[in-house]
Formats: sequence, C-alpha cells, structure tokens
Amino acid sequence: MKRQFKLLALIVFTSLITSCQEKIKEDKKDLASNTIEKKPLVNTQKKQLSEQFKSYWYNGTAEITSYKLEQARYGEIRNGNAVLIYVTEPFLAKEQVKADGKNPDNISVLKLNSTKNYLTGIYPYSIMSSSFYPVHDNKHAVKVSTSVQEWCGHMYTQLNNKDSEFNITSHSYFENEADQQFSLEKTVLENEIWNKIRINPTDLPIGNIKMIPSLEYIRLKHKNLKAYNAITSLSKKEALSYYNIVYPEIERNITIVFSTNFPHTIESWTETYKSGFGANAKSMTSTATKIKTLKRPYWQENSNNHLYLRDDLGL
Repeated sequence: MKRQFKLLALIVFTSLITSCQEKIKEDKKDLASNTIEKKPLVNTQKKQLSEQFKSYWYNGTAEITSYKLEQARYGEIRNGNAVLIYVTEPFLAKEQVKADGKNPDNISVLKLNSTKNYLTGIYPYSIMSSSFYPVHDNKHAVKVSTSVQEWCGHMYTQLNNKDSEFNITSHSYFENEADQQFSLEKTVLENEIWNKIRINPTDLPIGNIKMIPSLEYIRLKHKNLKAYNAITSLSKKEALSYYNIVYPEIERNITIVFSTNFPHTIESWTETYKSGFGANAKSMTSTATKIKTLKRPYWQENSNNHLYLRDDLGL
C-alpha cells in the first residue's frame, strides 16, 4: 500500500513539474513574441544606396545651383540671389565636423550649404545655412547651423544631434536672444527636408506633424526655437513634385518644387509669411527660381581664372 502511495505521489509530482516547465516555456514564447512585435519609433536601419545615386554623388564634384531670389524683408520685396551647394563628404560622428581622413566611425553625409544675398536699402544681407544629413536616411540631420550677417550685427545658431536630444547653441546681437544654450526633443527639422528630398523624397513626412522651422526663419523673425505644429503634403504634376509645409500657429507656408525623377533637383521654392512692422505687417511671398546647375569641384576652382564660372551661374 505504501509502495502504491509513493508511486502515485511521484506521478503527481512529476506531472506538476512537467506542467510548470511547459507553462514557463509558453510564457517565454509569449514574451519573445511580444518583443518581436514591438517596432522602434524611428527606423534606424541603413537604406541601401543605388548605383545611380553613387554615380551622381560620389564622382568628386559638388552640385551648384543658382536661383533668382525675390525676398520679402521689412514689408518689401528685395531682389537678390540664392545658391544651393550639395556635396557628399565624410563626417565625424562624435565631433560632428568634416573628417580629414578615413575613420571607422565616419558618417557619409549629403551636405547642403544654402546661401542668400540681397540688399535692404543701403545695407546688405548675407545668410548661410548648412545641414549635414546621413546619405543612408536612417536618422535626423547630424548637424545644422545658420549665420546671418548685416550691418546692424550678426547672429549664429547651431543644432547638434546628440544621443537623446538636439543641443542648441545660439548667439545674437539682440538683447532678448543674446547667448543661449538649451536642448530640444528630437523631431523633424525643416532644414533636413532639403537634404531628404535629394536622397529619398518618397519617404518625406506627410500629415499633421511636429516640425522645427528653418533656423534662418527663426532668427530673422525672432521666434522661439522649438517644434511647431505643421501640416505637410506631397503632390505631383507632370515631371515636378511639390512638398508643402503649413505652420498655422506662425502663419507661414513654404513650398519646395523639385524634379520627380532622380536626381530630384530643386527647381524653385516659395515662402509666405507676414513681413513688416506691427500693424503694418502683411502677408508676402518670397520666391526663388532656378537659373542654372553646374557639377564642379568648386573647392579647387579658387583662382581668378575661374571667375567666368560665376557668369555661367548668372551670379
């Protein structure tokens, strides 16, 4: 009898152990399944570069495009010129500057240097913005900076994409802006849109989103540097595509027109917002219309013998 009881107890105990082990296996399976289903908020996987892209952007030249500029400033339209210079280069991930040599930590970026020059009465404006965007389209711009020079003084703002946030350094001759250092939560940058169009326009952000306006606009209009609600859309008409950004809160609208087919060249853009002072401020539209595009190693063409290239660009 005792032997039968022990045998029965052993069977029950073994059954319980087996059941618990199966339950643990099932729990682990469910945990693994749930972990797999969770997707990152940002897709950081590197996108493959096409042979067409490599042939165009890695041939030892930069793309230089000139534009006829009609810029709204102080309630009037000013005539001037704009130039977009796109070029690929290696970028140091930690230091966030151009790499002088090969390094395993280098990031390949498509750099955009955007310049504007125009007169306001007797004195000139000179504006330059730089944005460094990974060619693999797997993260936000690594760095963005803007400088504004005019006879009253100058301003400089720099955004660095760090591990968890955007770090901002800003300097201005205006008392209320002066010297600032602060951080912002990562979100879409208007400055990086111009790079993204050239790399992968089919993946542009569409809909109601948060976007940080261009650093140029923020400085010229003395707005708070932060993310604003934006309504974005992408449309096509024949060979051209139109990317539109509307900021309801600051009453600003910008449309970038680019070629639908590769290499997605920027053909023109318009920017509408209130210009002027106080009650006399009115909604005005700035426009930039393409003059000519050249593919040149411009950094090597710095002698007087190369001045004719500016004539080719209509500058």
